[in-house]
Amino acid sequence: MAGLIRVVCAAVIRDGRLLLVRKRGTTAFMLPGGKPEPAEAPLAALHREIREELGCGLMAGPELPGTFRDVAANEPDHIVQARIWPARLDGAPVAAAEIAELRWAHANEMAALPLAPLMHGSVLAALVQAGLMPQAAVA
Repeated sequence: MAGLIRVVCAAVIRDGRLLLVRKRGTTAFMLPGGKPEPAEAPLAALHREIREELGCGLMAGPELPGTFRDVAANEPDHIVQARIWPARLDGAPVAAAEIAELRWAHANEMAALPLAPLMHGSVLAALVQAGLMPQAAVA
C-alpha cells in the first residue's frame, strides 16, 4: 500500500505565467509549497514553506475546490494529496532551501516541461476551470 503525503501549495500566476519549482536532485516541476508540521494549520504551513523556499511573503486567495491527488513525483510508492491556494507573492522569489530552480511558465510551455504527475492530472485543469490559466495549459 502506498503512503500518503499531504502538502499545501501556492498557485502563483503573474503576467499569464505560473510559478513552478524544482527541488534539488529531481527533474519534475511542481507548485511551490510543502508539508505541514504536526498540528500546523494548512495556511500557516504554506506561508512558512514559501518563506523558507522562496524567501518572500505570500498573499493567499480562497482555496481551490477539488481533490488533488496523484502519484508523488519524488517519493516512490507514495501518493501526494494537495491543498492549493491561488496566491500572490510579497517580494521577489529566489530559490532557497531545497529548491534548485524556479521557472515562470506560460500555458503553451507546460507540455514541454517535466511536470509532476499531480500537475498533469488535476491541478492544471482546476486552474483552467477557475479562470486562472488559459485552456492551452491542459492541451
